[in-house]
Amino acid sequence: MDKNMKVAIEEAETCLNEGGIPVGSVIVHNGKIIGRGHNRRVQKNSVILHGEMDALENAGRQPAAVYKECTLYTTLSPCSMCAGAILLYGIPHVVIGENKTFTGEEDLLRSRGVKVEVLQDEFCIRLMENFIKNNPELWNEDIGI
Repeated sequence: MDKNMKVAIEEAETCLNEGGIPVGSVIVHNGKIIGRGHNRRVQKNSVILHGEMDALENAGRQPAAVYKECTLYTTLSPCSMCAGAILLYGIPHVVIGENKTFTGEEDLLRSRGVKVEVLQDEFCIRLMENFIKNNPELWNEDIGI
């Protein structure tokens, strides 16, 4: 498995241990992680801190040219909010751990020229299946149901 996806999975595990929704993400520029994060909606009582948004926040302000050379890794398919941020900042490549438990806006990303790779990683799938089974209300809240 790619080392960057391993870091995203570490973030998801950290989130689960904090009592949150186990989604992790990293942003990589020229082979270096410039931002990493995980879903912090529960921990921070936030409406927007999904894993991808947290990684972007932790990367800090970057010039547009930097985003246009980044790859975003996420353990779960990006929702419409996170896909919007990916498009807004022109991130050209997204690597997704899995989309079996939730298929986000992959078609939108592809339609706008983003390279989207889905790994269907068994660990990512099991992590989310177990979380959704054990926390259906929290999961539904996170995806807006």
